[in-house]
Amino acid sequence: MSSEIELASDGEGVVVVGDRGTVARFLDGAGLVEQAREFALGKLSITLRAGSDLAEVASGIAEQSAMYLKLTPESAQALKDAGGLMKTKTGGVSHAMLGDPGRIGKWLQVEDGPASLLTNPAVLSGVGGLMSQLAQQAEAQELKALLLRIDAKLDDVRRDQRDEVLAKVDRAAVAIEEAMTIHDHGGDPKTLWTKVSGESATILEVQNRALLKLGALAEKVPDLNRPGQIKKTMRELEQEVGLQLSILARCFELQDQFRVVELDFVLATAPESLDGHRRGVAEARENRRASVLETTARLMSQLTAAGGVANDNVLLHSRAVSSVFGSLDRIGVSVDEFHAPLSIAATERASLTATPWRAALRDSAQVKTAATEVGQKAAVVVGGIALVAVGKEKFSKPEA
Repeated sequence: MSSEIELASDGEGVVVVGDRGTVARFLDGAGLVEQAREFALGKLSITLRAGSDLAEVASGIAEQSAMYLKLTPESAQALKDAGGLMKTKTGGVSHAMLGDPGRIGKWLQVEDGPASLLTNPAVLSGVGGLMSQLAQQAEAQELKALLLRIDAKLDDVRRDQRDEVLAKVDRAAVAIEEAMTIHDHGGDPKTLWTKVSGESATILEVQNRALLKLGALAEKVPDLNRPGQIKKTMRELEQEVGLQLSILARCFELQDQFRVVELDFVLATAPESLDGHRRGVAEARENRRASVLETTARLMSQLTAAGGVANDNVLLHSRAVSSVFGSLDRIGVSVDEFHAPLSIAATERASLTATPWRAALRDSAQVKTAATEVGQKAAVVVGGIALVAVGKEKFSKPEA
């Protein structure tokens, strides 16, 4: 029984290849059994051309077992930083041979071993294509789960609005989901492609419109300058952001499933083009992630700035400020949850904490702001700052 395993990664996932028992021990020792999925090595025979090594490679494929693991952004970076996987001539795919997979602590250490199954360029190209498919499927499943969580947060009005927008992609959804069901049962790739080939444009149109609307929400925020106004708008934005994220998630889910069928079709009809097509799909996905990140980062930056404006008015509006910060936190969580299936790492947002009311009472800037609002002057007294004002009762306790 062979004790070697091979790893191949495209930066989004890792394929573990070797004797079934050895692969199982490796995954079990690394605590990764639950996350692993079967990887269809048999499909790689399609990518092989006639040649002296054809029979040998095909035999090697038949004897091996393989499992796929989707990488989180953190584990993908760790994999890159470890430097244990070597680049190959297949763009974007790296590879390693492990002679002792039981040494989990050094599982990325490349050791000398026998001739590698994955050193064959045609096989490695096929591995890259299948990894891309599995990455799309994993992302689609995570987006489906996300949709359920978002749905629970939306009010009836926003659900109706979302359903009205998504009705535009109903035909595409029916065709793609039927094709995926048949795909999972080993359906003919050419037949499945005829079912979905014309549906991508509608999905992209709805997706782009939702992204633009999400960006437009950020443009409303800089005009807000009163705590009560910010509070009201933030509450509305909780629902509006959820609405657009829900539409985007559904479109991305359908787009992922579409790509699975598309890559299967390319593998079946033009295997020599699979590697280039895979790289094009990867670049397109990276571009859409960049668009999402740019839009959501701008939105969160504007919302955080509005939170800062509200926080400057704690003395007269502490309850409103508390509400603003609650909304800001919930919107941030929703955005991070949306980023996760797209393998976008949680963004570092400016740390912003509501100032306690008593601390604000000792803050000259807060007092000055409050005094300006009530049209009175501030006076400094021994031991702190107090306001001399007709309405100084307002400072005895926080007001909404």
